[in-house]
Amino acid sequence: MALISIDRERGLLIAEFQGLDKLWSLKSRLEIPLAHVRGATHDPGIAREPKGIRVGGTYLPGVITAGRFRRDGERLFWDVKNPDKAVVIELADAESYDRLVIEVDDPRATVALIEQSLA
Repeated sequence: MALISIDRERGLLIAEFQGLDKLWSLKSRLEIPLAHVRGATHDPGIAREPKGIRVGGTYLPGVITAGRFRRDGERLFWDVKNPDKAVVIELADAESYDRLVIEVDDPRATVALIEQSLA
């Protein structure tokens, strides 16, 4: 699971991975400029979509998807064990990823936080 926060002063969306998620995803933190964030949605169904090719991280079907994946030229970052808590963050012109698929404690509050920061 990740904690999502907004650093308005630096103009960043910050995802901090908790516990063993740091190990599974090979990341402890992502910092994405808000200028590259297009929006966010709560999407439990995303877990049923093809993941693509794992570039780095962990993938145990039905258990955990974490790390970097490539699918049809798209660069994705996953950190999901419980699809019901998955939030998809769409990015544009970002150097590292096109989409982040991240499990959070409260998906609706996270989406509201991100959308509010883009307004």
